[in-house]
Amino acid sequence: MAYYYLVSQLPNISSSDSKSSLPLNTKDFVELCSRFVSEKEKKIISNLSLVPPKQLKSTGSAFLDTWYEKERNLRFAIAQIRSQRMKKDAVTLPPGCTTDIINAARTAVGMNSPYSAEQFLFDYRLRLLNDLRPLDAFSIDAVYAYGIRLMLIERIRKFNVENGTSAYHQIYDSILGETI
Repeated sequence: MAYYYLVSQLPNISSSDSKSSLPLNTKDFVELCSRFVSEKEKKIISNLSLVPPKQLKSTGSAFLDTWYEKERNLRFAIAQIRSQRMKKDAVTLPPGCTTDIINAARTAVGMNSPYSAEQFLFDYRLRLLNDLRPLDAFSIDAVYAYGIRLMLIERIRKFNVENGTSAYHQIYDSILGETI
């Protein structure tokens, strides 16, 4: 089934313009989609998440299953690298964790600034999403990809360098017992 009418109503969203507001948010996206999709698809759209399930299970969409598997593998790779750096028991990587994912995790964990790491992972995830994007721009998988992209952009826009730096220093100082 083609979703021409739905997809044509989805506004272009850009991650590069962080000053302007997004033309719609995730809640509006779900509400708009609910008018054009089946009950099963509506449930999938309502349950879209940036956090993949710990145990992979089929969503009914090959695109989403692949996205969640790669995101899950990225999170496991980051956890493994962090545990190795802290000299803790290493997290076992799931099968299918590619060199590309491991390298992205290493790069992010090796960055000096948590914000830089988040920005790097955001860019990596957008590239991955573009690579996985379905060829048919009017498919339900294209709608799911749009939803994931929207959530990624909303998430990165919530970051504020000054507030993050301030919070980091407050936590760091409290750990050292040097709070004012």
